[in-house]
Amino acid sequence: MRRFALAIAAAVCATLLGGAGQPVPQRLYQAYSDQEKADLDKVSAYLNAIHSLKADFVQVGPQGGVDQGQLFIQKPGQIRFEYRPPSPILVVATGGRVYVKNGRLNTVDPYDLSDTPLGLLLNERVDLKTNKAVIGVSEQSGAIIVRARTSANRNNSNITLVFSVPGIELRQWTVRDDQGGDTTVAVQSLQAGASLDPALFAVPVKAVKQSRK
Repeated sequence: MRRFALAIAAAVCATLLGGAGQPVPQRLYQAYSDQEKADLDKVSAYLNAIHSLKADFVQVGPQGGVDQGQLFIQKPGQIRFEYRPPSPILVVATGGRVYVKNGRLNTVDPYDLSDTPLGLLLNERVDLKTNKAVIGVSEQSGAIIVRARTSANRNNSNITLVFSVPGIELRQWTVRDDQGGDTTVAVQSLQAGASLDPALFAVPVKAVKQSRK
């Protein structure tokens, strides 16, 4: 359950920490080529222009399982993954925490938002050139690929974000867990600037059990 929930949160939703004790790799502004800097500036400008977002998503898990739902983002620091039935999962990030609710088990598990790379999408202002979570960037097949990590102690990227070009738009992200499995989330029908109900980002609570008479 922990592996599943945090793979969602990566990236916009995942913990997947690992690599503890490894030296923190140095990635300085000067290490990027002029083209890489330009690409990161384009993506940063796109992300900084978004203050709220609504989209549909399709998630494909490591074993090929497919889930669908809606994604909501309200900057700074709020996100909601609302899965469609039969999935019992709801993920909400707010107040510096990520909450994963399992409606079937009637559980709500909290995690620190700082343990995820969600800041790439949820911070009010981002500069990917100087963000220590970002490890690399490239252009291929009409897309800008940003590689990042979910922990400062990780030497290799374990989250890959894909943005379309020339019109920059978030398309998908893929999270690799500690067992080598990939979870890919593709977003569709993006509505930037959508007006969102603050109640969407309320902390999930367990269902109240009815007392027997």
